Amino acid sequence: MLVTLIAAARSSTLLDARFGDDRPLDTAGWRELERAIPALLPLAAAELRYCSPTPGSRQTGEAIGLAPLAQPALRDCDMGRWSGLTLQEVTAREPGAVDVWLSDPRSAPHGGEPLLSFVARVGGWLDTRPIDDDGRVVAVTEPSVIRAAMLYALKAPPLSYWRTEVHPLSVVSLSGGRGRWSLRLG
Repeated sequence: MLVTLIAAARSSTLLDARFGDDRPLDTAGWRELERAIPALLPLAAAELRYCSPTPGSRQTGEAIGLAPLAQPALRDCDMGRWSGLTLQEVTAREPGAVDVWLSDPRSAPHGGEPLLSFVARVGGWLDTRPIDDDGRVVAVTEPSVIRAAMLYALKAPPLSYWRTEVHPLSVVSLSGGRGRWSLRLG
């Protein structure tokens, strides 16, 4: 099986990115998406088409012709009381808590979901896709979810999450199934 993950077009500038951001696409995001549509259109042929429940993911999926089904398991990490805040705002308010969050993948100083639980949730979603050797699945979601999926597939150490970047409209493919995933480039 081949699972292709597409990072939703942006809904804010990097400096204005907020934890749990569920705003619709901004003007720049729509422009970038319009330029990317020709390259992404072939992905609409996938048998199963999903998106995270956020407006930006749904808008991205609909624009490329997916008519995606929202999947709660593909939502961003639950950031508890930090939701809606920028990293800069949280760091100014709770610098010690941010340090703990970045260094201990089991911690959830924000009161939400620990990094390890987030990666396990995303991995669980991957592992429950119907197995079909020739099957194709496509999902539009937040870059953080794609980072978690890559960690799960590679069985990488949790702190590798902070060393992985996924930009809006990036495409990552995973092949395999049920705990035996491989990152597929190209």
